[in-house]
Amino acid sequence: MSLSPSRPVLVIASGNAHKVAEITSMLEGVGPEVGLEVRQQPKGLEIEETGLTYAENARLKASTVASLTGCWSLADDSGLEVDALDGRPGLHSARYAPTDHEKIHRLLHELGDSLYRGGTFVSAMALADPAGEVVLESEGVCRGLILREPSGHGGGYDPLFHVREAGCSYAEMGEHLKSRLGSRGKAARAMAPGLKRLLGLG
Repeated sequence: MSLSPSRPVLVIASGNAHKVAEITSMLEGVGPEVGLEVRQQPKGLEIEETGLTYAENARLKASTVASLTGCWSLADDSGLEVDALDGRPGLHSARYAPTDHEKIHRLLHELGDSLYRGGTFVSAMALADPAGEVVLESEGVCRGLILREPSGHGGGYDPLFHVREAGCSYAEMGEHLKSRLGSRGKAARAMAPGLKRLLGLG
């Protein structure tokens, strides 16, 4: 009896169920409706992000998870780059401080009263085939301004990042706006056509 799935399986290289659902919803036309089963990476898996760029980290995660599971794997790596801080926290966004509250406090402290508050959310995505070879990549960026105090409730730096086109902070944006204007949404939309083609969907 064959144990191979009857439909393609895509493993999102993340242990965060919310992030998996978010990425799945951003991949327009990719999901159960086109015969794709989406899963999150195996529990307890920790992948050290040793890349020097977002793209390298995304490739590393996608390749590792694909090799371990024998399934297609999609990974992303994201960060906030603040102009006045020479691009910090950048690649170290997730490790800038132990908690979201402390990350926001540190960022505001380092930025101080600077009038130059431009910043960019950057997201890179990588798709690896079941053998672990990266076969597709994409990137998305979202420009914004760093607020002087948090607005809204959200993870990471979202409450501090004001998106002019949305007229609100990243944390206050609905899923539709995040998919259209957000860095991860832009990367996912750019990824979707190639992903569907490679997995034989639709």
